Amino acid sequence: MPRKLKTFVTTSGFYDLAVAAPSMKAALEIWGARGNLFQQGFAKQTDDADIVKATMAKPGVILRRAVGTKGAFSENPDLPKLSVLQKAIKHPQPPAPAPKKKAKAQTQAKPDPAATRKAAQLYDLAQKRREREEARAAAVEQREQDRRDRAIEKARNALDEARAAHNERVASIAKEREALDRLAAKEEERWDVEKERLEAALARARE
Repeated sequence: MPRKLKTFVTTSGFYDLAVAAPSMKAALEIWGARGNLFQQGFAKQTDDADIVKATMAKPGVILRRAVGTKGAFSENPDLPKLSVLQKAIKHPQPPAPAPKKKAKAQTQAKPDPAATRKAAQLYDLAQKRREREEARAAAVEQREQDRRDRAIEKARNALDEARAAHNERVASIAKEREALDRLAAKEEERWDVEKERLEAALARARE
């Protein structure tokens, strides 16, 4: 059974944000908030008819409007004017207290069972779509990680193979050097004997 939706509002950067969600926790997750904005006084539930109508038409979707304005919420609002931003910075307005249950404002949205059910169903569909998108993104990230892991493993294997081949060639060269050293030593011994014989012959010839 679809969960009943409520409308929550907060402010982020240049925009006021609004979203229809079943709970404060769900709203925080949709906003991507790191802390509990409701406990900190930076977010609240609203019964403003215009805001509720806009969010119920697109449940689970973050709607925005330029901070410091009273315009309609939409997915892609214009940036606020500099004068409005300066005014909002100089005279920040604290979040209005939650409306009392007994006193209902004239602008409070009247519950429409059919519209509420439809909005709840749309929210569930949007939530499932977000979950599918997150699953796809996670799958893409996992494939990319697997690709990187394979590339790293391939590069590591290539390095290990090259190092092994290098070490083998160095060992082979060392063996060849040892053999050449032995040949050089034998040649020196042979030359010493021959030189001694030839020098003796030269000495006898000079007598």
